[in-house]
Amino acid sequence: MAEAVQVGETITHARVLKIAIPILLANVTVPILGAVDTAVVGQIPAPEPIAAVGVGAIILSAIYWIFGFLRMGTTGLTSQAAGAGNRAEVAALLTRSLMIGLAGGVVLIVLQGLVFAGAFRVAPVSDTVEVLAGEYMRIRVWSAPAAIAIYGITGWLIGQERSRGMLWLLLWMNGVNVVLDLWFVLGLDMGVAGVAWATFLAEWSALGFGLWLCRAAFRVPDWRNWARVFDREKLRRMAVVNTDILIRSMLLQGIFVSFLLLGGKFGDVALAANQVLLQFIHITGFAMDGFAFAAEALVGQAFGAGAVARLRRAAIMTSLWGAVVAVVMAVAFWGGGPMIIDLMAVDEDVRVAARSYLPWVIAAPVMILGLVMLDGIFIGATRTADMRNMMLVTAVIYGLAVWALIGPLGNHGLWLAMHVSFVVRGVTLGLRYKALERAAALA
Repeated sequence: MAEAVQVGETITHARVLKIAIPILLANVTVPILGAVDTAVVGQIPAPEPIAAVGVGAIILSAIYWIFGFLRMGTTGLTSQAAGAGNRAEVAALLTRSLMIGLAGGVVLIVLQGLVFAGAFRVAPVSDTVEVLAGEYMRIRVWSAPAAIAIYGITGWLIGQERSRGMLWLLLWMNGVNVVLDLWFVLGLDMGVAGVAWATFLAEWSALGFGLWLCRAAFRVPDWRNWARVFDREKLRRMAVVNTDILIRSMLLQGIFVSFLLLGGKFGDVALAANQVLLQFIHITGFAMDGFAFAAEALVGQAFGAGAVARLRRAAIMTSLWGAVVAVVMAVAFWGGGPMIIDLMAVDEDVRVAARSYLPWVIAAPVMILGLVMLDGIFIGATRTADMRNMMLVTAVIYGLAVWALIGPLGNHGLWLAMHVSFVVRGVTLGLRYKALERAAALA
């Protein structure tokens, strides 16, 4: 199952695709699992279980999302260590990321009462749904250490171009989850608790499988060289990188959340239409992730080796493939957008409204191309301060655009402001690219 890392070899289209395609396939498993969870619990003849699983999953996903920095930061640091030929540091990074993930999960278990109470205050639901969702989350939270540690494992694998390992890991986790869903809910009639126990067992088993995928690192003593693992400078750098990514991600999440909330100013129909169309944006992101992740690995390795020409080639080649995906997605939305809208919404008013805003979504893949690929490039180079600062600039300009545009243009103005944020984020990161190359030359 282990894959040979091609550090230092020529960057070819085949090499880019070898990294990207397994990630694309892995991403496909994510919405499938959500659909199975909903379908299985939907066999219970009551609406509350479906709502409870949906609410509980959203709350836990939002909490786990906070730890997404562990995946990105680990990828950048690991790819740079691999590019520099520092195998001891690669092994130490695995240990550090696992320790952070496990510790974060334990903290969440300890604070679960406060966290869940706060979540239900922000998103109030009926008493019945709250009871069922609470039961679901109180079971699932006990696998939080595994779920968060898996972020570190996937980042470590991607940093070494082992994207097939990530694919096998997600196939294992989601496959076990689906099988146990069917058994616990339909076979044993365990209801909402059955869905939670299925995920609990799937996540812990996936952590075990992930550690097996990393077995080569555990065959040498470097992973438990505690002087290296707890090296103050290495820990400081990891903390800075992860903090920058966390701040950047929270600002990004703030833009999307405000977009949804502001859409409510124009009525329930516009709000629903915006929610439907945002799924197109998410699908585009999933499709482009494969090449953005490839950029993280290849750029990180080149940066660690101080190979500027190879870094530039990695950035260009991964971005070319990202552009292909962007054009394909835009054409698909143009031709199939109305049909996709009809599948996602049955209310005719929502369908009509969503079609009126569809041109914004058709343009979105091309508009987000720069920012998605540059995110991957900057993560690989661990230029996370630039990512944080440019995201701050983007958030401010987005706010100004919202203030100026939604008055005269309504919901179209809100969509225009979102596109302004796409362009600003891409342009500002692009302006920092030369500094990234200069830093690589000094690495």
